[in-house]
Amino acid sequence: MANKQKVKGGEALLMALLEEGTRDLFGYPGGQVIPIYDHLYDYRHRINHILTRHEQGAVHAAQGYARATGRVGVCIATSGPGATNLVTGIADAMLDSTPLVCITGQVPATMLGTDAFQEADIISMTMPVTKWNYQVTSASEIPRAVAKAFYIARSGRPGPVLIDIAKNAQVELMDYSYKPCLSLRSYHPRPVLDAELAAQAVELINAAERPLILAGQGVKLSGAEQSLIEFAETGNIPIATTLMGISAVANDHPLFVGNLGMHGNVAANEMTQHSDLLIAVGMRFSDRVTGDVRNYAPEAKIIHVDIDRAELGKNLRVDIALHADARDALEAFKNGLQHRSREAWFAFAREQEAVEDEKVFSHTEDPQGRFITMAQVIRQLAEVERGEAVIVTDVGQNQMFSARYSRFNTTRSFITSGGLGTMGFGLPAAMGAKVGVPDREVVAVLGDGGFQMTMQELGTIMQNQIGLKILVLNNSYLGMVRQWQQLFFNRRYSFTELENPDFSKIAAAYNIPSRRVTEPAQLGNALREMAAAKGAYLLEVAVLPEENVFPMVPAGASLSELLYND
Repeated sequence: MANKQKVKGGEALLMALLEEGTRDLFGYPGGQVIPIYDHLYDYRHRINHILTRHEQGAVHAAQGYARATGRVGVCIATSGPGATNLVTGIADAMLDSTPLVCITGQVPATMLGTDAFQEADIISMTMPVTKWNYQVTSASEIPRAVAKAFYIARSGRPGPVLIDIAKNAQVELMDYSYKPCLSLRSYHPRPVLDAELAAQAVELINAAERPLILAGQGVKLSGAEQSLIEFAETGNIPIATTLMGISAVANDHPLFVGNLGMHGNVAANEMTQHSDLLIAVGMRFSDRVTGDVRNYAPEAKIIHVDIDRAELGKNLRVDIALHADARDALEAFKNGLQHRSREAWFAFAREQEAVEDEKVFSHTEDPQGRFITMAQVIRQLAEVERGEAVIVTDVGQNQMFSARYSRFNTTRSFITSGGLGTMGFGLPAAMGAKVGVPDREVVAVLGDGGFQMTMQELGTIMQNQIGLKILVLNNSYLGMVRQWQQLFFNRRYSFTELENPDFSKIAAAYNIPSRRVTEPAQLGNALREMAAAKGAYLLEVAVLPEENVFPMVPAGASLSELLYND
């Protein structure tokens, strides 16, 4: 514990953030956080504050930072509208298990409940979408609140926390000392592995002819990637990943069979339906993964490993529910595990991959060669980046094409909004990721719709000289909604067509070099030019307006009811 010293609450907050290893902070000042920002003026060489152009940009940037680095992302906003503008990102982080500490200002404690200017009850608003939140009304509470917030955010199943600090607490003098939080009564974030249950799971695995591992983001969050590979190789078991689990396994690993779910790979989905044992690790059986649960994996027993007990049995009845950290479980599964050849099972995988080659991969380019397709862009981007880039997507068709056609050699390389599906996530999240991993190439893959929701963050990129590559796939539609309207609503394109601005002029206004391509012959050079750029760069690609993402499992359908075309 550090020696006590007299400081004001605003400075105590910054000192506590430094104690927790915070070096980057995303925020937007306002009336009820001015005292904190006044102290930030003196701490600006120790804490790198990134001034975003909107509070939603700050929280999404903190998310991208956390997802790329594995550290806790931190953002700050003022009271009232500043705080409420964080809520979308907080809800997104809660669903996607992203560790955040969100700090908001609040009116002085004596004015709480008076409907004072810019007062909002952010504690009540965020209670359903945070792991923990707390309102500070006295400066003396700040160090303990920060220590508790970081411990809760990063431990167990990670997630967002919020600290709301009344203005009087920011200016009061206090005796500062800091003690990290190491435990909390009645909060047990790392469950003790049930060794007997794990041994029963191994027996099921050894008896299975057609096992399949379903790897979710929990594998990445627990740092279990190597344990997953060793377990799969020991038992010679194929691996499929959820959308959030993408990049936990390198695409070229011989046991990797693709991504699961609505727009997943044929082999991964068909193997689910024909498997006799699913080993689900760190995933939650989302409806986008299962489709119709009544017809999901009809032949399979299920082993489900999750650190959050609430997820076990929530969406599906399982045979073995193991409340455990993913790495602990995978390490335990290696004990007594038998290696099986599984020739017929891998032959089935190759048959399904051939089906996808014939029905999908061979049709990813415009047969007339006049239009560029989104699939074509992402496939060529993957060739240029060679699996080394961090790909951050927005939500919609750009997201699904990126998930399907990107290639990854390294974990924490695919960042997207999964559970909430937040349009506007991509640009600020990519910005935060680049701040967190400045030595890695980071590419934001955006649709024209999602880009325009948060494109004011180009100002943040300009001011902070963030070397982010921005790829805008412009089809002049809200593409995924239009796809559903085409397939299920008789092509009634109700308010999904976009009249877009000249993105090159907008980029130029922010001193960001850009290029626009419209023909397939231009694409390769343009992507290489973007990759070679030393700083920020925007590449706009005009793509086929009515391109669809296939294969597709219609909402409510079984994974076996795949659509391959219109």
